[in-house]
Formats: sequence, C-alpha cells, structure tokens
Amino acid sequence: MNKADSISAIYEAIATEGFTERTAGMISNLVNDIEDGKTDIEGFNQQEHAGLCKAGEALIGARIVAGYAAESLAASSNAAAGQGKPASWQVDELQEELIEQWAKNTQQWIDDSENMLKEVFGPMIAQGAESKVYYMEGAPSVLKERVSIYSTTLKALDAIVLHNALFTETPMNVIGFTRDSDGLFRIVLTQPYVNCLRLATKEEIDRMVSSKGFQSNNDSSGVNYISERIVLEDMHPANVFIDELCGEPICIDCIVKYRK
Repeated sequence: MNKADSISAIYEAIATEGFTERTAGMISNLVNDIEDGKTDIEGFNQQEHAGLCKAGEALIGARIVAGYAAESLAASSNAAAGQGKPASWQVDELQEELIEQWAKNTQQWIDDSENMLKEVFGPMIAQGAESKVYYMEGAPSVLKERVSIYSTTLKALDAIVLHNALFTETPMNVIGFTRDSDGLFRIVLTQPYVNCLRLATKEEIDRMVSSKGFQSNNDSSGVNYISERIVLEDMHPANVFIDELCGEPICIDCIVKYRK
C-alpha cells in the first residue's frame, strides 16, 4: 500500500471508527514507515523530512490526525452548498479536539501536566507568550509546554519541523500533549539545554540566517527574515544565544512558517 492509500485508509477508519486500537495501529504503522524512510510527507523536502523525524513519533502521529481534521472539514464545507471554506479557528478547534482524543487513546496525553512536569523535570524556570519552560539543574534538556500562536495546530506542528530542519543544534522532540490550567492546548516537548555565554547581537543573527539562505524582509522590526520558501520571525537576541561551547549563535525559539 502506497502512502496515498495509507492516508486514505486511515482517514476512512477515523471517520467510521474513531480512534480505535485498529486505527491507532494504522497511524503507528505509517509513522514507522515515515521514520524508516519508506514514505514521506507531501510538501517536505529532504531537510524538512529529517526535521520531522527528529520531532518524534508523537508529532508525526498528531500531524496525520490534524491532516484528517482539515480534510474532513473541507469536505463537509464542499458538501454544504454555499457554506464556503471553513475558518482557521474551526480547523484549529477540530485539530485540537481530535489530537486530544488520539493522544488519550495512545497514552500520549498528560493529565495534571504542570504538577507532573515539576516533579519529573524540575521547576518552571521561564514563561513567555508561547512556552512554559521546566528544567532540573544538571539535566541535558529542558522541557517546554508550548501553546500555539499559529492559525492552526497543524501549522504549529510544522513550525517544530521547520525549526528542527533549520536549527539542528536545538532540535525539539515532542513527547505528548496536554491542556494547562487555563484549558489551553499545549504541545509538550524536550529541547537540549544551551549554556549561554551571552545574547547574540543583531549582526551575528544576520550572519547566521544569511548562511541559511535568509535575508531581511525590510520591515521596521529588524527581527524578521525570509527565504524563497520560509518566513522567520521573532529572531531577536532573547531567542538567539551565543553558545558557551562553540561560540556560535544558536536559536532556541522563533516563529517559523512557510511563505504563502
């Protein structure tokens, strides 16, 4: 069975059975084929496929489920005369709902995450608009609860893939999903701990992104860049450190997405 047939069979199984053991097994088999290089995700180049595999089984599975949500909503809109294309918030809401169902049925959902993460990974050491960060002194990695600032959950998942493809020193590996105390859907991931010598300068960031094929988008902020394929935003010094070990700029977080 080729990839297109596998996806179609999975989508049909979700539609008719929900997230049964059989459906979960079908998703797992496709995830394994993707990780083993037997199949790929349409639209990803080789570098991005590597970033996808670094992100781990949980992200790949969630991305399959999110794809079903988007396609099923589009199909229902097409079937309803005059309904039009579904809004991004509708797609996002369904993607969150179905990923939560799938994650709970495959033991990838984390209940009471904030208390559990503090006990297992250490205290929360930082909190921003996008992530809560937990770290235990001496550990090789931090753990992040990452809330989506993208228009859909699928785009938030792809942002992790693109980060991994571009910034191989700080790959994000998704280990599960949760909702925080405010009910916000969060992606739970690990990322290598960076020993920060200092914050990067604007000139150092410019040189780093230029080496990856990006140039300034010439807006007034000075922290946003574009390439032929991808948009990089929020590349300010608080997100780009000079690594103590290699002395080079390392990006720990940014907004990254495909150009429309």
